[in-house]
Amino acid sequence: MLHSHRLELFACRASEDFARKVITNLNMLRGADEPELHLGRIEVTPFSDGEFQPHFTESVRGASVYILQSTTPPAENLMELLLTIDAAKRASADKVIAVMPYFGWARQDRKDKPRVSIGAKLVANLLRAAGADRIMACDLHAEQIQGFFDIPLDHIYASKVFIPYIKSRNIENLAIAAPDMGGAKRANAYAKELEASVIICHKTRERANVVGSITAIGEVEGKNIIIVDDMIDTAGTLCKAAELLVSKGALSVRACATHGLLSGGAMERIHNSVIKEVFITDTVPHPELADDPKIRIVSMTGVFADVIHKVYNYESISSDFVF
Repeated sequence: MLHSHRLELFACRASEDFARKVITNLNMLRGADEPELHLGRIEVTPFSDGEFQPHFTESVRGASVYILQSTTPPAENLMELLLTIDAAKRASADKVIAVMPYFGWARQDRKDKPRVSIGAKLVANLLRAAGADRIMACDLHAEQIQGFFDIPLDHIYASKVFIPYIKSRNIENLAIAAPDMGGAKRANAYAKELEASVIICHKTRERANVVGSITAIGEVEGKNIIIVDDMIDTAGTLCKAAELLVSKGALSVRACATHGLLSGGAMERIHNSVIKEVFITDTVPHPELADDPKIRIVSMTGVFADVIHKVYNYESISSDFVF
């Protein structure tokens, strides 16, 4: 398809490796008559007080600019994305698309107690104010976050890679477990595709990142169980749920989560737990875990390349909305 504007892809510092793999996949999707894409260069100038200024080292005038960055902590990653979007707009880019494999602050999607912010809505407003014309994000913590945006948002699901991967493992007597009531829809969707039974865990929290009690609903005994979730942060919920399931007669427990945040001693908990394996994607970079005995990393770069290619060519992406 002929375009009046070219495709340019850039990455902020937290997601450069992910972006390079996306570029490789994009070039495989492009026609023989289309020029090969390269990852554009952004230089970041630091100031002595910690402030920084990103700038493009090549022209983006009239281009569709895709800026890739996961907004994991520290907050500088979000600020760098916002400044880069603003720089692209001020450099006369035709369109600016923020590609966010991990959308940070997504857990702050409502007022669950008095006098708190709704961080996910604030971040949506900041991205729009910076000049983003479109957002791509993977497995938002809550699907209703899509409604926080007044610009198009492409919600990409990791099930696109996880379900074929789990099928390739040929796990017998498989059951899919949700770690809490909020994950029931995701668990049901996975179970349907994998022809497995469903188990729902119900938990109470003492405070953020601290689980009080947990119980399980469903047939556990004699099952090889995979707990599915959108993220693993401290792994407290995950490890407690795994212990409960094994105590109820599960043959084995694995975990499958899109975003491996793995903070606050999560890896030590996982290694000391009854969990056999943990499947995560590369939306949050963890190169140090490539040879970890329990961690299996499944790449989302091919899926993001496919969606970027289709959006750029004005093709339907409805087939990519596999939950």
